[in-house]
Amino acid sequence: MCGIVGFWDKTGDECGAVGGTILQMLNAVGCRGPDSAGVALFGAPARDGFVIRVKLGEHGKLERKAQEVARLAESFGAVGQFSIIGPYARFVIAGQADLGALVESIESLDSEVEVVSAGRKLEIVKQVGSPDNLDKTYGVSQFRGTHGLGHTRLSTESRVDLSHSQPFWGHGFPDLAIVHNGHITNYHQLRRRYEQRGVRFYTENDSEIIGVYLSERLRKGVDLEQSLRSMLRDLDGSFSCLAATDSQLGFVKDPFALKPLVFAETARFVAVATEEISIRSGIPGAYDVREAQVKEVRVWQR
Repeated sequence: MCGIVGFWDKTGDECGAVGGTILQMLNAVGCRGPDSAGVALFGAPARDGFVIRVKLGEHGKLERKAQEVARLAESFGAVGQFSIIGPYARFVIAGQADLGALVESIESLDSEVEVVSAGRKLEIVKQVGSPDNLDKTYGVSQFRGTHGLGHTRLSTESRVDLSHSQPFWGHGFPDLAIVHNGHITNYHQLRRRYEQRGVRFYTENDSEIIGVYLSERLRKGVDLEQSLRSMLRDLDGSFSCLAATDSQLGFVKDPFALKPLVFAETARFVAVATEEISIRSGIPGAYDVREAQVKEVRVWQR
């Protein structure tokens, strides 16, 4: 029942109103998921660095945790633009930093501390409640960039909190984000295999397995399109999934077409969503919207 959206500015304008567009699209399908909402937005690249967003926790003395994160990050490289908004700390760290070691060190500080996104362009924020809360707290509508994803969630089998909300970052691969509507029926089998290889999971949400799966394949050098196609072979169940990197946006629809997905493409943009009303609400004008077909995979690349 969740709602997913994606937008791709084909003009390449790094100052496009991607935050406002994603937010309008997400609000239009907000009724599909009142439990939580989130966005993954891709802006102008951080100059010689990585943008890191850290969930500090959902209660307690978050300022103290933020100070610990800042001190630890400084041991890995030059840190700039450090800020705290709600439960998140955000900062930019010099590009020569060992990103994997930094993430592992930050998350060792506390069981509630989690790096929710890392990359040169990617920033993920998510929050319990409706999409409208995202703008009130984080000013999502003011974000400028090139493309993004959004998700509004109705929890069906795991708890409602920040970690279980979407989008998910593909841990281990900078600038990878996914959103998913559906159910991965071989989730537990796949999870056991990954955990036997030392992969950490942060939630009981079956959608998280998609981020883990795509991250591993992209690290092996498989391109995004082929990775999405391989999901049709390796993942069972019903799924409409969107994935984005710093230079790509794509979708895959399951072999049974059980979950709705529509898209529109013009010379100016690509928009993908669970429902047509989402695309029409976010992007005015005359254009065609069509339904994604069984096993359809599409990827747009800058």
